[in-house]
Formats: sequence, structure tokens, C-alpha cells
Amino acid sequence: MPAMTTKELTEYEQQAQLLSQALPYMQRYENKTVVVKYGGHAMGDPALGQAFARDVALLKQSGINPIVVHGGGPQIAAMLTKIGLESKFEGGLRVTDEKTVEIVEMVLAGSINKQIVALINAEGEWAIGLCGKDGNMVFAEKAHKTMIDPESNIEKVLDLGFVGEVVEVDRTLIDLLAKSEMIPVIAPVAPGRDGHTYNINADTFAGAIAGALSATRLLFLTDVPGVLDAKGELIKELSVDKAKALIADGTIAGGMIPKVETCIEAIDKGVEGVVILNGRTSHAVLLELFTEHGAGTLIVR
Repeated sequence: MPAMTTKELTEYEQQAQLLSQALPYMQRYENKTVVVKYGGHAMGDPALGQAFARDVALLKQSGINPIVVHGGGPQIAAMLTKIGLESKFEGGLRVTDEKTVEIVEMVLAGSINKQIVALINAEGEWAIGLCGKDGNMVFAEKAHKTMIDPESNIEKVLDLGFVGEVVEVDRTLIDLLAKSEMIPVIAPVAPGRDGHTYNINADTFAGAIAGALSATRLLFLTDVPGVLDAKGELIKELSVDKAKALIADGTIAGGMIPKVETCIEAIDKGVEGVVILNGRTSHAVLLELFTEHGAGTLIVR
């Protein structure tokens, strides 16, 4: 066998160093449940999608129990446009009528779900595509949203059609799959006790799943690095009380407010810690879980 070059030796030394640094974190999460909400720009980038699938496969190979929940808003919008179905909005939120919810289920529980499953399977693991309907995993009811009418300043109830909120999670099927060494990939579509199908916000769906499983970590892959302070610097860790204070004083503003509120809700439901991180960073999941500095903002009790 020929002797290694200096360059090859240096590369192996770097790999060994990285592995030695990651090993304690792998042991910390062994046999723990990690729920990952996957969506945003990362979902539309083939290279990032492959890196994400490799991360999820490595989690499973490291003895961790990963659960993937995914969104698909842009893909739904594209399909609605393709078939000529006009999107209606109330208070800035999409109204999901009977025809639209059929397309939502087709895109989320069909094409997107199977694409993610195929990517993970290509990395040597067994992923299985599901939605809330499978095994009566999740039940939902019609969401009740309100807004203040800018003209009358009176609170108005919005009818968003078949947009739902999670009211019940049965973890039986997920537990069976975990024991079978399979990785659930779940679309945020669920039935109601009224017989209708409901489209559920992927973030809140992931929070409900993570809470029911008492997950050690819930990772939200977003399009931003995490929560930023008043100087625009990334905040590595926040308590729930501190996060609420930053919302109150305006440091956390705009679209970050609902993200952080969803994190707090997940912690209230039993999740140990929730992380907001940038899904556009290659291998963001591994950087967050297996390195000392992490990759986003960790919110804990």
C-alpha cells in the first residue's frame, strides 16, 4: 500500500479531529427524538436537499430518532397557478376551499413527501412518507383566526375554509416506526372529526408532533440565521421569558414574532429545546446538533 501524501494525511487528521469533537454530542442525543421542520428555500435547492437528506440519515445512523415534518407553500401556489385555480386571501392568509384542499393534499402528501422520502432512502436509510391521516396520527379542527378591521377598528372573524389546528396527536404509529428503524416523513394534512380534510401550518404541526413525543430538540429550518439582537448579531440561546421580553420591546419583530411564538408553544407542550436556524446553510442540522457553537438560536424553558 503506497504511503499517504502530506495533503492526504492532513485531511485525515482534520476528519479525525472533527469526529472527536462531534462524538460527545452524538452520545448526548443517542436514543433521543429530534423533530426537524423542513421547508423554505432549502427545499427548492437540489444540493441543499441532498445535504439535508444526508444529515437525517446520519442522525439515524448515530442512534438518534429523527422525525421530519415538511411544508410546501411555494409548490402549492405553483400547482394552483398551473391548473388555473385562483388563490383567495383573507387578512393576508390563504383561504383553503374544498377544491384547494384537494390540491394541498395532493402536493404535500404526494409529490413533495415522496421526493423527501426518496432523498433519504438514497442515503441508505428507510424513510416512509405519511400525513396526519395515517394511523389516525393527528386530528384537527377548523382554525379560528381574527383580525382588526382597519376601517372600523372592530375585530373580524376570518373564514379560512379548511385551514386547521391540531387538537389531538396519537404517537402510536410513530413509536412503532421508530422501533422498526424507519424515519417518518410527515406532511401537515390531517382529518377532522367532522369528516373534512384540513391543511395545517407546518410549523405548528411540527410543534404538536414534537410536544406529543417529548422531543429533545425541535429544529425549524428557516430562511434566516436565527433570532438577532438590536445590533443585528445572532443570539445563541434564549429563555422563554427573555424571548417574550424581546418581543415586547420590539427587538423581535415582523415575521420572526410568529416563529418565536411557535417555539414557545412547542416548549409549553413538552419539547426540551427549540432551534431556529438557517436551512440555506449546508448541513445545518449537523452543525446545530454536533458542534459546540451550534448553528442558530436555541430557545429553552
